[in-house]
Amino acid sequence: MRSDWKKVLKADPINWLSGKDNPSVQYFTLTEILGKSERNRDVQCAKRTIMKRGTVPKILALQQADGGWVPKACFYQSKFRGTVWQLIILAEFGADPKHRKVKKACEYIFENSWSPTSGGFAYRIAKPGQTNEMYVGPCLTGKMTYSLIRLGWITDKRVQRAIDLIATWMRYDDGDSEPPASHPYKRNAGCYGRHTCFRNIIFGLKALAEIPVKQRSTKVKRCIKRGAEFMLLHRVYRSSHNPRRIGRAGWSCFGFPLMDDALEILRVLTKLGYRVPRMQQAIDLVISKQSKQGRWKLDRTFNGRMHVDIETKHKPSKWITLNVLRVLKRYYSHGGL
Repeated sequence: MRSDWKKVLKADPINWLSGKDNPSVQYFTLTEILGKSERNRDVQCAKRTIMKRGTVPKILALQQADGGWVPKACFYQSKFRGTVWQLIILAEFGADPKHRKVKKACEYIFENSWSPTSGGFAYRIAKPGQTNEMYVGPCLTGKMTYSLIRLGWITDKRVQRAIDLIATWMRYDDGDSEPPASHPYKRNAGCYGRHTCFRNIIFGLKALAEIPVKQRSTKVKRCIKRGAEFMLLHRVYRSSHNPRRIGRAGWSCFGFPLMDDALEILRVLTKLGYRVPRMQQAIDLVISKQSKQGRWKLDRTFNGRMHVDIETKHKPSKWITLNVLRVLKRYYSHGGL
């Protein structure tokens, strides 16, 4: 393994990423790639600007009085215009957890999606006289837990319940065993069937990766180990039964804000400290997609379906390039498991 991760770059894109036109990317580049302290003047300036210019204030300007976006009943069904995805974007962009509108958006999700029965997050509001437990989904629970942790709610008891649910319910079946007949597996065959849904595992691991190492319970550590091994069995993005085939269409095409491509899986695994040979094929794929300028393009996007478009498809992407550098720095510079 090389110790100098920049050797795999055709050119150094850090000055480009540090530009002031995208304050979120600038902030994360300064702190995560260049290792600057939160007390650094440039870091503080970028952090303040996130809330004043660009995507975050545009999204918050569209927030309704109740704290959500679009009609309450459609907080999930409206997909990329609904409250669920606005919360994900706010979390990814580093929105200020103390901002009044950000806090209100989080409280909205707790009120309308969180299920006190299991601690998970549901994709529908409960009908009168019923609970929303039957609508709890593992992928949504992973997404919301990830977002809420990044937005400052990790000590909240409801988030702790969601973390425990992920660590308790998650399965890692590669098609070699029957799922249990008990709740929730029986009613969620699409999520927990003979072959566990990749997205469930990715989203769950993404949430657990946000928990500081010293705060991870034995159950969480066990879940992380099993989930990571499942993804490594698939060489990150390939079929375990036929390694020449990509596991899911589109996994070799990188997008933002997406949560289910090879780059995103590497981002989660490297954040968890993994650096093993079974990741190398995916790492090589990432490196092969860079331009002569050391930049990566936006292959996939939800633009046109969101309230605010993010970058331009098929053009150099600061977000994709930042995520690549996050992965390469961890993979080539840090020890693994």
